[in-house]
Amino acid sequence: MMPSILRIATRKSALALWQAEHVATLLRAAHPGLAVELVPMSTRGDEILDKPLASIGGKGLFLKELEVAMLEGRADLAVHSLKDVPAQLEPGFMLPAMLPRADAADAFVSNDYAELAALPKGARVGTSSLRRQAQLRALRPDLQLLDLRGNVGTRLGKLDAGGYDAILLACAGLERLGLASRIRSRLAAPDWLPAPGQAAIAIEAREGAAGVIGLLAALEDTETRLTVSAERAMNQALGGSCTVPVGAWCVLGEHGLHLRGMVGDAGSGRLLHAEASAATEQAVALGRQVAAALLEQGAAELLR
Repeated sequence: MMPSILRIATRKSALALWQAEHVATLLRAAHPGLAVELVPMSTRGDEILDKPLASIGGKGLFLKELEVAMLEGRADLAVHSLKDVPAQLEPGFMLPAMLPRADAADAFVSNDYAELAALPKGARVGTSSLRRQAQLRALRPDLQLLDLRGNVGTRLGKLDAGGYDAILLACAGLERLGLASRIRSRLAAPDWLPAPGQAAIAIEAREGAAGVIGLLAALEDTETRLTVSAERAMNQALGGSCTVPVGAWCVLGEHGLHLRGMVGDAGSGRLLHAEASAATEQAVALGRQVAAALLEQGAAELLR
């Protein structure tokens, strides 16, 4: 039975609310007469801002309260940035729809410098992402890398207050918030790899909620599903944690999927790379293949 109203659990940040409202708009357009409401809530990941994510439990902290709301019947689905969704979901949950992926590059944001190469020796760069830190160390070991937590507005405010010479954010988040003008340059594949699933919006629902899942089918983007499935399979085979620097970028071409993967060390800047291609129906196997190649190079040592 199709529900007559859908309640979307979402974090309260401006970006999370934009993404949830975007999904609500798409659902209303796909199903005229359907009522869609947002259920904003705060998560532990939003509340604990004085410690790196890796030290307090990882990106799953952004999901827990939203999943509890679905279990308790206060919400029917949740909208996430896919890069914040652990490779292994909690039992009883699934991702029935992925929206078309936006720009997956990282953004170099600075008030004084146009690009990473223009930063002077010892410049202060803010990012709490171990993946970004590892790639920064590899390219510019002379920089000071400083932790940076909070929502997009908070991070930009800290930059504007003079606490950093530059910060790294996701291009997609800035563009969705109407802040594309803050992007001075893009850090993009193949030279710089994003987080697995970066720039994709995923919808989470309870397994067995057939009516909700049926309504979400209209929002599914096949290409995004294929490419991020490879990236997430690679991440899961490597441990699936945000406490290690893992980058992935998969593209769909004429001859199938091509996946590039990276594991790094945020302290030394050591990076391991691997890549492979496969047919579209082999997305998960492709991810595991690239993970195996990284492990053969010694990724396990970095993952520990």
